[in-house]
Amino acid sequence: MWTPASALLLLLACCLWSAQAQSNSGRRQSIWDEPIKFNTKGKDLCTMIITGQGEFTRLRLSCQGSKRSYWCEYVGKPYTCRSYNKNPRHYFVQMMWGLRKLHNACQAPRQIQPHMCRKATDESQMVFTSASSSRSWPDASSRMGPAASRPQPRPAAPTRPASTKSIRVPPRVKTTQRTSPQPTTPPVESNAKRMARQYCWRSLQGICSYFIGLFRN
Repeated sequence: MWTPASALLLLLACCLWSAQAQSNSGRRQSIWDEPIKFNTKGKDLCTMIITGQGEFTRLRLSCQGSKRSYWCEYVGKPYTCRSYNKNPRHYFVQMMWGLRKLHNACQAPRQIQPHMCRKATDESQMVFTSASSSRSWPDASSRMGPAASRPQPRPAAPTRPASTKSIRVPPRVKTTQRTSPQPTTPPVESNAKRMARQYCWRSLQGICSYFIGLFRN
């Protein structure tokens, strides 16, 4: 028999379990004991250390050359890519293949998505967050892969106008009417979401709602 008292106990158990899981996931732990090492085109020895912190994966790239040392960090959610979950290490190995072609490994594109996840969403990219030295970025971010190294075509040189004078007629500007968006009705809140909002912490309402709906069904 489902009673309000049993529902409250279930909510408290879900909240405690979720808080413990969130606390454990927040600890920064290394994904692999052995880091990935490589040499850049400028003969710098670089080390890739991958750690997990909450729902994000953090990559710290540290490089040491004969006259310089530098580092940079990338953060992302590569686990949203299905191919990454099958072979996580190969994701960063493919990333390393592109970094070792550079003289400075931290001069890579701002957003990097290896070839194995080229069809995944942008959420699976590794995004630059910080570095030992500041740098500027181009307007459009690029993905690291075969397409990133292709040269861009040069614009065609302007042709000289003909000697004969001609009258240019300005093109007509077509005016389009903007349609105002129709208001959307807010979705109806389920009983499970309402109970989770009343009895659970805000950051844990999603998982509490899932367990309440599971037991109610």
